[in-house]
Amino acid sequence: MAAVHVIRSEWTKIRSVASTLWTLSLALVVTVAVGTLVSALSDSRLGKVPARERPAFDPTVVSFAGMTLGQLAMIAFGVLVVSNEYSTGMIRLSLAAVPRRGTFLFGKVAVATVPALAVGLVTSFAAFFLGQAVLGPRRAGIGDPGVLRAVCGGGLYMALIAVFSMGVAAMLRSPMLSLGILMPFFFLVSNVLGNVDATKRIGRFLPDQAGSRIMQVVPRAGDDTPYGPWAGLGIMVLWVIAALAGGYVLLRRRDAQ
Repeated sequence: MAAVHVIRSEWTKIRSVASTLWTLSLALVVTVAVGTLVSALSDSRLGKVPARERPAFDPTVVSFAGMTLGQLAMIAFGVLVVSNEYSTGMIRLSLAAVPRRGTFLFGKVAVATVPALAVGLVTSFAAFFLGQAVLGPRRAGIGDPGVLRAVCGGGLYMALIAVFSMGVAAMLRSPMLSLGILMPFFFLVSNVLGNVDATKRIGRFLPDQAGSRIMQVVPRAGDDTPYGPWAGLGIMVLWVIAALAGGYVLLRRRDAQ
């Protein structure tokens, strides 16, 4: 029964805080809008692409071009879900009401994961169908090999980004510190490490670089990544588990502040 009360309480918190709802809405709008725009621009430029390069074109990935920005909103959602109570001081009351800290943390994460996954899947499917609608004759169909996996994987990817952020926020407690680390890391640092030759071997095992492989249908030319789409998502899951484990350990050892 305690777990049921925790779930009800956490669901009430998420619904009653406007910022968490806004971040989920922003993730959907930004991802779909940017993906549709890039798909439209790609359609107008495809005729200028040399014929030898056209087989490497991945229409599914193009429709997910907005995911880089959309994931920042999912990061903000994950951070706010966990760290809002620290910034307002409500964490003391929450832990007094739920002394078992594991129940408190994982109840919060479980409840927040449901809307994150729902929004992630809606966003991924909407971005795909709208992107393909404006892409032109080189569009992909949902029944094409690997496409349904990529579209469902896009939703899973967005949800995992949010859950990873929850774990980091549980460790750092401060919303400003958590956002100040996660936003630059995923938007800039990870992309640099994953695309520079000297650091590429390390960067490809970072959570977003590995997880985003699930959204690829057409292999990139010269890609020597030593794992496939599902293995990449598995690597991302391991990062998420590590972040949640770190948050749990620190939550148990520290006083509520």
